[in-house]
Amino acid sequence: MGHAAHKATRSRHRFSVSGVFSQPSRGAHAAHAARADAGASAAIAIDPALAAKLDEVAPLTRRAIRESARAARRKTRFMTSGSVVALAGAAAAAISLSDMEAVTSVASGASTVQQVDQTGTGSAVSRSQQRSSLETTGQTSSGNWSLGSSNSDLDVSQMSQTTVSNPVVAKLVESDKGLLPSGFDPNHATGDSGNQYSFSQCTWWAYVRRQQLGLPVGSHMGDGAQWAASARKLGYWVDSTPRHAGDIIVFQRGQYGSSTVYGHVAIVEQINDDGSIVTSECGAALQGRTVSRTFTADQAAQLQFIHY
Repeated sequence: MGHAAHKATRSRHRFSVSGVFSQPSRGAHAAHAARADAGASAAIAIDPALAAKLDEVAPLTRRAIRESARAARRKTRFMTSGSVVALAGAAAAAISLSDMEAVTSVASGASTVQQVDQTGTGSAVSRSQQRSSLETTGQTSSGNWSLGSSNSDLDVSQMSQTTVSNPVVAKLVESDKGLLPSGFDPNHATGDSGNQYSFSQCTWWAYVRRQQLGLPVGSHMGDGAQWAASARKLGYWVDSTPRHAGDIIVFQRGQYGSSTVYGHVAIVEQINDDGSIVTSECGAALQGRTVSRTFTADQAAQLQFIHY
């Protein structure tokens, strides 16, 4: 419960000189009651201009000061809210204007869709009608597009390249583009698990030399005469044309002096302009040393070559 003195001082109005002189007293004090009973019913007259001047210099009560501060805060919030609403309205108007300007003129037979101007005049067009018309004519607000003769010089094969895991093979695949067998996979299984061939054998040297050149080679390809068939099963490119230094030459049994039991393999070291080839090869009797022979183009055509 508040103190009686506090209740007596509570007021909702600012102190006013004119109010003091023009309003009758309503307090419960005995002196006031005596004055009222004495017949003081008429308000004391005072010059209004003088009262206004006195009001200007009269001190504000603490309650009036608080009420004034609250009023100032309410005014600030009101002005801020008004500014936000104004900005939102301006943004909405800008978006609406942008949408209207985006409607383009599209010819469809004898009918024409007119662009809606900033004032809102022109033919009203629904978004679905605009989209249908644009899809039919192939036109957009940013220009026209087509897949005509101007694009016919594109090399589509360059747009999708298979990633080759072996960098040496990748270069060879690029140079042999257009010559590769249909469906050839340069990332086929190599069959490599290390050199499993006996020292100084022709197969041993073929494995060693291919490793030196960074080319794939299998570890269990069989006897020399079996290498071409084994390579095909693993996915290697095999044919009767020497193509690159490092190709494996496969001799059948007894062919060009090879073993009639095991056959023979060698490595292409050079391909001459006339189609002849120069080899490097080894054998059991050579104790790891290599020898070289040259075969003419006609002779080379009788052999098989494992590429990669």
